[in-house]
Amino acid sequence: MSRAMTRLSSSAALAAAAIALLASCAPPAAPQATAAPEAISDQGQEQVYSAIVSAAHPLAAEAGEEMLRAGGSAADAAMATLLALTVVEPQSSGIGGGGFLMYHDGESGRIYALDGREYAPRAAMPDMFLGADGEPKPYRASQVGGMSVGIPGNVRLMEKAHRRFGKLPWARLFDPAIRLAEEGFEVTPRLHDMLTRSKDRAALTAWARATYFTAADQPKPVGTLIRNPAAARFLRRLQAEGPSSFYTGRSASSIVQAVVSAPVHPQAMTTADISDYKAEWRDPVCGTYRSYRVCGMPPPSSGGTTVIAMLEQLERFDLAAMGPEDPQAWHLIAESMRLAFADREKYLGDPDFVSVPTSGLIDKAYTRARSDLIDPQRAAETVEAGTPPGAPNVAMVRQPPDGGTSHFVTADREGDVASLTSTIEAVFGSGLTVNGYFLNNELTDFSFQPVVDGLPAANAIAPRKRPRSSMSPTIVYAPSGEVAFAVGAAGGPTIIAQTAKAIIGVIDWGLSIDEAIELPQLYAALGPVVLEEDTPLAGLEGQLKAMGHDTSVSDLPLKANGLQRIGRGWIGGADGRGEGAIAGIE
Repeated sequence: MSRAMTRLSSSAALAAAAIALLASCAPPAAPQATAAPEAISDQGQEQVYSAIVSAAHPLAAEAGEEMLRAGGSAADAAMATLLALTVVEPQSSGIGGGGFLMYHDGESGRIYALDGREYAPRAAMPDMFLGADGEPKPYRASQVGGMSVGIPGNVRLMEKAHRRFGKLPWARLFDPAIRLAEEGFEVTPRLHDMLTRSKDRAALTAWARATYFTAADQPKPVGTLIRNPAAARFLRRLQAEGPSSFYTGRSASSIVQAVVSAPVHPQAMTTADISDYKAEWRDPVCGTYRSYRVCGMPPPSSGGTTVIAMLEQLERFDLAAMGPEDPQAWHLIAESMRLAFADREKYLGDPDFVSVPTSGLIDKAYTRARSDLIDPQRAAETVEAGTPPGAPNVAMVRQPPDGGTSHFVTADREGDVASLTSTIEAVFGSGLTVNGYFLNNELTDFSFQPVVDGLPAANAIAPRKRPRSSMSPTIVYAPSGEVAFAVGAAGGPTIIAQTAKAIIGVIDWGLSIDEAIELPQLYAALGPVVLEEDTPLAGLEGQLKAMGHDTSVSDLPLKANGLQRIGRGWIGGADGRGEGAIAGIE
C-alpha cells in the first residue's frame, strides 16, 4: 500500500524533534561513535518502502510511484516525476529547463553522471550582459525575457537516461503528467505564494495570465483547479513522436519565436541552436568523508566539488562529539563553506570550454591545507581562493544568487537509485512560455563580467557553453559499498549548503535523512553568515558573532529531498519547509 506524506506546513513532527535538538547550547558531550546509516533501524516514525520516490510535490511523487508499480526502474520513475513537475510545479522545474542526474545502477554497482544543463545559443557573446558603459546590467532585470533563455536540456537528459536505464516504454512515462494537465490540479499554498511574489514574471505572457491569474489580475486562490490543455496537447505529441520532436519542427520554432519576439529583451536564437543540443555523460566526482564515499555532479556543476571539499576540510574535526546543538560545530561548517565557495567562485565553469581543476579541488592534500586555515575558535577576517593542483590563472567573479529548482530521488526494487535536480533557474524562469510550460533563464548563471583585472572569468558566457550551476544531486555509499543515502536540494547556491548539512547530519550526527534535512540551515559564501530565521540556530547568532562572524538572520530558499537505505528497504526525506512528499511501494 502506498502513502504520500505531504508536508504543507513548515513544522512537522520530525522537524520539531530535530530543531529541539538545537535548543540547548550546553557544552559538547563526550565523543560517541557515529551510527552507520545502513544500521539505523525503523524507529516507528518512518515508513519503509521496497521502492520509493521523494519529490517536492505530492502529485509528482505519485507520478513516480505509478511507474514503480508498473514495473519501471528508478530512471522511469524519475522521468515521470520530472514531467509531472512541469505541470504541477511550473515555477521551479520542467521541460523548459535543464538538469543533472546522478544514477546508481544496482546490477553493476556503477555510478553515472548525466549532464542535461542548458547551453547558450550561437548569438550569445561574452559582453551581452554588459551595458554601454561596460558595467554589468542589473541582474534581476536581465533575468526576464529572451536574452536569458538557454537551450532546454531536460528532454535530451530524459532520452539518454531512459535509453540506458529505462524499462517501460517512452510513452508510458507521460501518462501521469498528461492526466494532471487535462484533469487539473489544485493551486497549493507554495504556488500561490510564488505567483504573488513573482507576479510580474509569472504574468509576462497572455497564456500565463489566463492560466494562473483571475480576471481581476490576481493569483488564483489556493485550492483553485488549474487545467493546462496546452501542456496536455504538447506532451501527447512528445509522447507519440519521441524526444527529438522537442528539438525540431513546431516545438523548436515555438521556442525560437518566443525568444526572438519576447516583450522584454528579445534575443537572437535559431532552430539550429535547438536541434544541435546534446546531453552528455560525464565522469562523476567522488571523494571520501569518514568511511563513506560521496559522489556528486562534476562541472559545469559546482555542487560536486564544493560539497566534497567542504566535507574533506571538516574531516579533521570531531563533529560527532560536538553535536548539532554546539555553536562551534556551526562555526566550523561556516568556515569550511567560505573556503570552498571561494574556490567555487574562481575556478568552476564548463569543462568543455575552460580548464577546471576538478581533481585538484578535492585533492586530499589540498583540502587538508585549506582545512588548516580554519581556526576552531575564531572566524577568519577574509577568505581567498586557494591554488589547487592544476589551477588555471583566472579571475574571481561573484554572481548574485537565485533559484527556481526542484530535486527528487527515486529507488526501485532492483537497487537502482536516481538523484536528479531540475531547474528553470529563477522562479518562473524567464517568464516566457511556450506549449504550456515556462522557459528557463539559465544564461544569467554565467558571469556578467567576462574579464576582470585582465584575467578571464572561467564562467564567462560563450556560444554553446553551459553556465556554472549549484545543483548538487548526490549519492553516498556506506563502508559496505552499498548506497547509504541520496540527497539534493533546491534554492540557488544554498543547494550546496543544504546538501552538505544533510550529509553531516546523517554521517556525523546519526540522524535519519528526514531529520537531517529538517535541521535548520546555515549559509556562508563570500558574504555574511546567514542563519535561518525562526529557528534555534538563529538563537546562536550571539555565540557566532563572539567568534568573529559577520552574521544575519533571514528566510532562506530551502527545499531538499532524499532517501536512505534501511535494511533492504528505503525511507524518505522531504523538506517540511515546502510541500515535499514521499510515495512508494511497501
